[in-house]
Amino acid sequence: MTSAFQLSDFVAGFWRMTDWNMSPQQRLSLVQHYLDLGVTSMDHADIYGQYQCEAQFGEALALAPALRQRMQLISKCGIKPAFDCHPERYINHYDTSARHIIESVEQSLTRLGTDYLDLLLIHRPDPLMDADEVAQAFDRLRQTGKVLHFGVSNFGPAQFQLLQSRVSTPLVTNQLEISPQRLTSLHDGSLDLCQQLRISPMAWSSLGGGNIFTGTDEQSQRLRQTLARITAEVGAQDMSQVIYAWVRMLPSRPVPIIGSGNMARISAAVASTRIELDRQQWFSIWQASTGHSVP
Repeated sequence: MTSAFQLSDFVAGFWRMTDWNMSPQQRLSLVQHYLDLGVTSMDHADIYGQYQCEAQFGEALALAPALRQRMQLISKCGIKPAFDCHPERYINHYDTSARHIIESVEQSLTRLGTDYLDLLLIHRPDPLMDADEVAQAFDRLRQTGKVLHFGVSNFGPAQFQLLQSRVSTPLVTNQLEISPQRLTSLHDGSLDLCQQLRISPMAWSSLGGGNIFTGTDEQSQRLRQTLARITAEVGAQDMSQVIYAWVRMLPSRPVPIIGSGNMARISAAVASTRIELDRQQWFSIWQASTGHSVP
């Protein structure tokens, strides 16, 4: 199965928006900057910022509602943290019931100030997920026009295939942690399945949450040394551009999520498309991560 859905080459991530202390106008300027760079896919989740990030984005979008037509709004649901705003929850847990999925979408639409989501993802694999029930929720949301496309996040290959076997439309992406510090999806079949199905995974935390640049562990130190050398070899602006080029070189064509509110860093990230690594440079980074050569 294939789908006409396509992400932009990078995705704008807003999970830290409440930490940026921006006014609605500053948030709007940030969104416009992304759009001007061709980054049209906007990634959210219901729980980000304790349910406030979507609302802050919606406040900004309300200042220029016509921008909605230039973007794809993405959100996720399925995690129920024990936040203070939900005192009835005493433990972090998952909920992929049809009722919760539909209620979560309704609330996301209200916070974002839009009539529909371009893409909805199940945020984490749920041991209690009933794939038939999720499929029913997806069908209802699609039929009412509230969600156009569906996908998953952090799903393993078998979990992805299970849900795909029940839903009536193709799952269009799997949002996975992909970075030089986190190679799991490269070797557990997740990216192989994406390549088989010809869907582009979304890559979260490609920069390792900054740990690659500041970590004192041996892996981080090896990576910094190798990345610094390759940065000089390819004429990159900084190591982050090399990391994005490394992620994008994977044949499943991952789409990195940029989780920054800094316009200069965003511009540098998008400019990394001009960086090309050869195979030895790519495997040098792999070796620095693992601490050993390929077999």
